[in-house]
Amino acid sequence: MDENSMTLIVFFEDPFFVGVIERVCGGRLTALRHVFGAEPKDAEVYAWVLKNHFADELSPAVEAVRRMRSMNPKRAKRDAGRHLAREGVGTRSQQALALSREQLRQERKTLSREQRELEAERQFALRQQKRKEKHRGR
Repeated sequence: MDENSMTLIVFFEDPFFVGVIERVCGGRLTALRHVFGAEPKDAEVYAWVLKNHFADELSPAVEAVRRMRSMNPKRAKRDAGRHLAREGVGTRSQQALALSREQLRQERKTLSREQRELEAERQFALRQQKRKEKHRGR
């Protein structure tokens, strides 16, 4: 799947403010750098982005390296736990065996539920019959 994104970074590089547009399109990264001078207002930055969004002065395209965002360690631990709970640990064959065990468990569960319901109906009918025998005009 191709990732298309554009990132604008404005930072202070002594003694001027610099803006950099990084564009990733089809796995290729291009960049454009602009020196603003004094601290730019939001309107100046926005106008510059609109003017240079499709600029021809972009750098030659290079292979984009996917960066992993740094993540809070607690969030990373929670996400890993969710992933393991969803996917499980093991090889594909182990996961396939686990899936077949889960299907068998579901089948046993439905079968035992049906048997329990049949037994409950049978006992209810038996109780009704005994009740009628007790009230047989005596």
